[in-house]
Amino acid sequence: MTVYGEYMKDRTGWFFGLTGIQLALLVLSGIPAWIAVNAAMWGWLALWLPAWAGVALLVVVPVRGWSTAQWVGVLAAHGLGALMGWTTWQSKVAAGIAEDLDQADLPGVLAGVQIHDGPPYGHLLTRVAVIQHQAARTWAATARIEHPGLGLTEADTRDRMGAGLAELCEAATRTELVDLVAIQVRTVPDDGAEREDWVRLHRRADGPDLARRTNDQLSEQLMPASVRSEAFVSVVVGEDRISRSAKRAGGGIAGRARVLYGALSEIEARLLGPMGCTAVTWLDSASLAVAIRTGFEPGDRALLSAADVAARSLPQVATGVSLAAAGPSTASTELRQYSHGDWSSITDTVLLPEQGAVLGALAPVLVPSAAGERRSLTVFFAPMSTRSAEKITGREEMSAVTGAELRRRTGRLERAKERRTVNRVRSTDEKLARGRSLVRPYAAVSVTIPANWPTQEFGRRLDAAVRLAGYVPQRLDGAQDAAFAAASVPLGVGAPRRRGRR
Repeated sequence: MTVYGEYMKDRTGWFFGLTGIQLALLVLSGIPAWIAVNAAMWGWLALWLPAWAGVALLVVVPVRGWSTAQWVGVLAAHGLGALMGWTTWQSKVAAGIAEDLDQADLPGVLAGVQIHDGPPYGHLLTRVAVIQHQAARTWAATARIEHPGLGLTEADTRDRMGAGLAELCEAATRTELVDLVAIQVRTVPDDGAEREDWVRLHRRADGPDLARRTNDQLSEQLMPASVRSEAFVSVVVGEDRISRSAKRAGGGIAGRARVLYGALSEIEARLLGPMGCTAVTWLDSASLAVAIRTGFEPGDRALLSAADVAARSLPQVATGVSLAAAGPSTASTELRQYSHGDWSSITDTVLLPEQGAVLGALAPVLVPSAAGERRSLTVFFAPMSTRSAEKITGREEMSAVTGAELRRRTGRLERAKERRTVNRVRSTDEKLARGRSLVRPYAAVSVTIPANWPTQEFGRRLDAAVRLAGYVPQRLDGAQDAAFAAASVPLGVGAPRRRGRR
């Protein structure tokens, strides 16, 4: 089975891993010490050196992923947001002021999302929901996918699916259009509505009594702990990449949708081919509203499923949910958790293990620790342009080779980890020269539970599940609302884009 471990840091510091800001702060805080040396003020130097060391600790040493100075900034920003009332939100529907029920009304980073009906797509003429994110200046579409899963697959089949995923990323790079591909998997509590409907339609009145009783007992005992999984793929295209082509395609939302559809076709072919998906359904506005609603309110899935079942025999039964009511009624952001409606969530990101990982290694993270708990995982693949990939790889190769040469000249032994780093960078450079592509992967995993449950305890269980899978969790403190949107809502919202870089 293939172990995937040929990855490297996206950004390296300018000087021994320090960023420009950190280096500037260290240099500026050291100026009094140099002045004291120049003036032979040794007493003042003895007093200033401990202060300089304290500044270095605050600026350089990371605590839970951030330095102390960054933590001070996060706490100050969160306190200011709470003071100004920016951390709480109420929907227009809940306030009774909603005017257009076809417009999305979502909290936090999703506030800038607008959903449009695109032109007909595919042989079914589906009017795909085109997701416009005003703040991020992106356009996206989401598909519901069905996949047989990785749990019972042989090693060869799993390797073939991994190669298919790599082919999908390379196709996204070659289009020079796609900014982000997000694959999201959610495990939701199974309400049993579909099973009950199936049993009602297929149970024979003259069936064996023992079989009927056994079936009923299994349903009563196992159904409360059962979960269902649902998977989505979101394709995100930036406005700066799509605008010129959209003008030639007619301009406006329809022109952008037509250009976006070209990328969807490329992605769909790879999903149905080497990746092994059995169905890919691009969501229209009604289906996307349901996906958003069940992302914020997992418990509503039972009501929506029951309504769909009842509508088969009673057409007057209302199904689905409007876009204006797809979000939660209220939302509140705290430093270490996010409350939305009657539910609370905690979201982590995961750090890739140094020794690499096999495809599907994060699957145990999706297993709930208690009935009624919802887990969701989103893996993002951001294709990099050939120029950016060569620039990053060249910088990493120069850093690795320079470090190896310094160790050789100073007589230090080269450790296995250092040799592996040099070989990994050179291997990546060789693959780029053969026409392969480079992607920036990252992931967010979230746990959602009822608001009256101990949220931090289930966050601890999520951390433990991530560590048992071989990864290191990193709690996204101070950004739990944005992290939840990335992990649990299939709208293609990922990490913030850095202006001018892809």
